[in-house]
Amino acid sequence: MRPGQILVADHVGVYVIKMTGDVRLTLCISFDRFINTMLAEPNFSSVLFDLSEAEAVDSTTLGLMAKISLLAQEKRDITPLILATNASIQRILQTMGFADIFTIVDKLEVEFTPEKNLTAIECDENQVKEKVLEAHKILMGLNEKNHETFRNLVAMLEKP
Repeated sequence: MRPGQILVADHVGVYVIKMTGDVRLTLCISFDRFINTMLAEPNFSSVLFDLSEAEAVDSTTLGLMAKISLLAQEKRDITPLILATNASIQRILQTMGFADIFTIVDKLEVEFTPEKNLTAIECDENQVKEKVLEAHKILMGLNEKNHETFRNLVAMLEKP
């Protein structure tokens, strides 16, 4: 598998987040900072996740994606769009309950090119642990199956 990348672009408040390769928690801190910046923008009006070139997306990244959707709906009444062409990625999205908080499609009529590559930010273990914990708590809140799947992991991460 190719190493994961998260590429982003903003065009007058419409954000595109393209994930390629094997996207893992190594990008979680930089992705979370981008999320906070994006949601704070006054012209934020839409967000599209392009997973057409993603080979795998870990649960921490999925949790941060869910965070975007939940906050976008709460703050701006926006339901993000996910472009997913890979059958296994589509299955994961369905299993995690993403159809309830995203619009998921397998093709788009519009071309776009993300312009900025998010890079991993040096951070301490506690910062990563906090982001992993936050992401998994968000996933647990989506449905009972996720709650059962991630319950033990969250309990372990919450121990001092």
